[in-house]
Amino acid sequence: MPKQVVHVGRSGRGSAGASRDMALDIVSYGRRGPGGRLRLGVGEIAQVQRTVGRTPEVMVKVSGGGRDVGGVEAHLRYIGRHGKLPLETDEGLTQQGRGAAREIATDWQLELCRSQYKPKPAQGQKDTRAKLVHNIVLSMPAGTPADKVLAAARVFARENFALQHRYALVLHTDQPHPHVHLVVKCEHEFEPGKRLYIRKDTLRQWREQFAALMREQGVAANGTPRQVRGQVRKPYRDAIHHRLRALRAFGELPSDDRAKHRPPKTSTFMRAKLERVLQVRVRGQGALEDGQEAMQSTRRDVAADWRATADALRRQGEGDLAAQVDRFVARMPPVRTDARRMADRWREAERRRALGRADAKSPEPHVR
Repeated sequence: MPKQVVHVGRSGRGSAGASRDMALDIVSYGRRGPGGRLRLGVGEIAQVQRTVGRTPEVMVKVSGGGRDVGGVEAHLRYIGRHGKLPLETDEGLTQQGRGAAREIATDWQLELCRSQYKPKPAQGQKDTRAKLVHNIVLSMPAGTPADKVLAAARVFARENFALQHRYALVLHTDQPHPHVHLVVKCEHEFEPGKRLYIRKDTLRQWREQFAALMREQGVAANGTPRQVRGQVRKPYRDAIHHRLRALRAFGELPSDDRAKHRPPKTSTFMRAKLERVLQVRVRGQGALEDGQEAMQSTRRDVAADWRATADALRRQGEGDLAAQVDRFVARMPPVRTDARRMADRWREAERRRALGRADAKSPEPHVR
């Protein structure tokens, strides 16, 4: 089956086949002048200013996708808060109420998709059925006007999917950061066999596009890869994030209230990570440095790109901005894997427990 990746016309820079280096190359969109020297245009300089100035970053992520009609309807009911919120469709219509999810799924004719009738895998086996829809989230930091997020999301959906893929969207404001849930049908409406495939480069382009749309709404926004910003910790998937938040909330309850409620189950993902750290720290099995060298290599590439950017800015008379770039690179946090971070916290906890035991054993001073 031929594959298709959505290309974002607004940015027009790069493609789904772009390499990892291009995704991390801060100055890859600059132009080479006489002698091969890099020269940054107005757009590239503005991008550098936003990044080193810590302009709020947009978030565009794929949060999953239904592989059968029942799963799609369940997600539509969830994001519509079981009929309480209006779902906007690609046809400009608004569906609301308990039957809205089923009406949308029926209108999209999901039951005609070929993958719909593949057998569901047995428990414990990987689900290899093709997705019927992609679930996408467009989000901005807390304090961003929700109506502007919704307006930008509408344009984003229309520019990328209108007349190609059916979609529905809804705004959520029940959390500090306003965000829009966007559900997009994978199969193309008019070209049989053509599907929407979302690659890493697609998400990078979508982030740049959504940031530009937010700026058109008058909201300061940026869209850069986390490695370029010096962020080395990957965001956890939604299920893990919600589980950790529930665990923290339970731990903050008064002891009497905790006794009345059952604590949430520990994330199997985090339990596996912790078990690995314990194997290394207590049993001496394995190493904590898996992935560390790759992260260090990426950081070296990013720092080299930023230095090239600073040099180009100085040649173009942007000395103040070049100095900001130097400070930005100098303040990047150290590179640490999740396992190394857990081990460091474990070591610090052991140190505090040892100090507590030592204080408990020390004799009380005599008072004269």
